Amino acid sequence: MALWGGRFSAGSSSMFRQVNDSLPFDQVMAVQDLQGSIVWSRALYKAGVLTADEQKQLALALSELKEQAEQGLLDFSASTEEDIHSFVEAALIEKLGDTGRKLHTGRSRNDQVATDFRLWVRAHVTSLREDLHTVLGALLNVADRHREAIIPGYTHLQRAQPVLFAHWCLAYVEMFKRDITRLEDLTTRLNQCPLGCGALAGTTYPVDRHAIAEELGFDGPCLNSLDAVSDRDFVLELLFCASTSMMHISRMAEDLIFYNSGEAGFLQLGDAVTSGSSLMPQKKNPDALELMRGKCGRVFGALQSLLVTMKGLPLAYNKDMQEDKEGAIDTVNQWHCCLCIAAEVLDSLSLNESRCREAAAQGFANATELADYLVEKGIPFRTGHDIAGQVVLKAIQEGCAIEDLSLTSLQAVCDKIDEDVYPVLQLEYGINKRNILGGTSMQTVSDALDKALSELAAKD
Repeated sequence: MALWGGRFSAGSSSMFRQVNDSLPFDQVMAVQDLQGSIVWSRALYKAGVLTADEQKQLALALSELKEQAEQGLLDFSASTEEDIHSFVEAALIEKLGDTGRKLHTGRSRNDQVATDFRLWVRAHVTSLREDLHTVLGALLNVADRHREAIIPGYTHLQRAQPVLFAHWCLAYVEMFKRDITRLEDLTTRLNQCPLGCGALAGTTYPVDRHAIAEELGFDGPCLNSLDAVSDRDFVLELLFCASTSMMHISRMAEDLIFYNSGEAGFLQLGDAVTSGSSLMPQKKNPDALELMRGKCGRVFGALQSLLVTMKGLPLAYNKDMQEDKEGAIDTVNQWHCCLCIAAEVLDSLSLNESRCREAAAQGFANATELADYLVEKGIPFRTGHDIAGQVVLKAIQEGCAIEDLSLTSLQAVCDKIDEDVYPVLQLEYGINKRNILGGTSMQTVSDALDKALSELAAKD
């Protein structure tokens, strides 16, 4: 049942319907469409369009369909309807006859879909926030299990300075916390109700748009009908939030892939999140992490696709905007799956603390400590930096670590160096010297971890 056929004397071609029909994907908004329709029926009754009996019949039929939708009992597979709106209206007319035909009075699919989509995004924002909290919990738990483990810190993928493994975990905690706040911020702008704006110019019926917005859980109605039906900023924001979070997931996956490699050997991943090789029996591949990293491309693509679609559209609604849904639906599904598997990966990993410590002590990672030691001896930092670099060269020549050089060798480079340098060159010294807000000292990291754990517990 097309909602627009009266003006046409011929039907749509099969190819046009293949391009035009959206029920195969917008059926996911069935609950939201029915929710909005129930509220619209009440608005029409209050506006004097429907009798009390008609509104009661509509609300009851719509509620029955909504319950079926929530239970996954609506059968879309055999339907020839164009979209979720025509599917619902056809089902309503089948139940109620002409009374069902009255529901669309004063309403357009333009304000209807804008409302449905906002309700759908809002519901998924809530569930995605829960997914992000689950990942935060997994990160904090693995950090708590390995509070004192030391790993190499990297810049340019070269060993730079040692850090606590828990400090690494807390870095990603900060990223995912920002993802949560971005979703919360999105909700502020998203939560305005387009229903009652009609096709583009508003409706002639005296519906109470403030009451409609309140019943649907919005903060208020959209204030301009042209903007309300043509705005997809909330979808773009959702896609941007997803893209940023997926980038965080991908970076974490890349770190863990490297840490899991035979060359690093810092950790092992559980069997449940890895796979083997069809040829090489010894292989245990980090496929879950690689898929998390790889799925970024399709999420980034959805954002770019909608930006390109929207950039040239005149006001108000254009059918191009139907392209907003498939990318957003897929993005939400991929983001959800990646967050769930990220939590599983973190729960499964086993850290090889001795190997991590061994690697952290390599690569002359204590050269900065030597430069700072020289500063305390009255040498300007830039000069101390040069001296420390010369000591590194000497260690390379002698084939040993800086801390294994004899005092004679060290003093050959700088006579200010004394026996008290050796404690400075130990791993724990460099870690605990950074006892500053945001630093990697045992005390700082432990305090930050305890605070994050308490915040998570309070949230639960």
